[in-house]
Amino acid sequence: MVRRLYEADDQACQQLLAKRPAENLFIIGDIENFGYEQDFQKLWGEFDDNQQLIAILLKYHNNYICYAEGEFDARAFAEIINEDPDFMQLSGLQAITSQILSHIHHPAPKTRTLYYAKCETTAYLDEKTVTENVQRAKVEDIPLITGLHSLIPEFEMDNSREDSMKRGLQNGSARTYFIKNGHNILSCASTTAENSMSAMVVGVCTHPDHKKQGYASLCMTRLCRELLAEGKMLCLFYDNPEAGSIYKRLGFEDIGKWMMHVFHPVEQVT
Repeated sequence: MVRRLYEADDQACQQLLAKRPAENLFIIGDIENFGYEQDFQKLWGEFDDNQQLIAILLKYHNNYICYAEGEFDARAFAEIINEDPDFMQLSGLQAITSQILSHIHHPAPKTRTLYYAKCETTAYLDEKTVTENVQRAKVEDIPLITGLHSLIPEFEMDNSREDSMKRGLQNGSARTYFIKNGHNILSCASTTAENSMSAMVVGVCTHPDHKKQGYASLCMTRLCRELLAEGKMLCLFYDNPEAGSIYKRLGFEDIGKWMMHVFHPVEQVT
């Protein structure tokens, strides 16, 4: 049986999601931040014959994310999505989105595939590594950090990045660690979508004139040590083997491929 989820279902949701805090980072964070009854956010769940919750579908604005432990009613979740005129994106682990995708009645999407990795141990972090010169960012540091981001070709231009970073630092859902030389940021690493169990690592970069000096690894080491000490599992996306090898040396391990299927909005017949 598939039905809407409400605040009364929170305990069942948390029990299911907590089994895989990395895989469910976005769903956990959205529930903690916005609950079950916002205009822009809704949740549905599938229950088995014993009334145990086995799958969750979350709508956040026009994006849907699903999680299931095993087999689930992908067709029923797809029907919910198909009935939403605002639907534009389906995201999640490949093994789950692939089941729903076959039932979506929209033209073929534009798909991006990323490797998804997690870190839940400090065992790979060298205890001798000194990170005293790695600072935790304050609001006044944000312009210099976004200035560094603007020098990185792989980073998309985003005029709202500075405001977004400020909100994240102020509400505790994000943080940044950086190495600075005078007035220049040499390297940095950030988190976003932090929740009580996990956090997403983003914005790992080094100034083009200061690469291959270990600065990014120092920032990541400081970030990993502090987040793991707080009991938060770390997650990240990467799309090339070179980046993956760096993260794996710090203790990250692949947990699957994360799919982002972007659809054009359906034209309404008038």
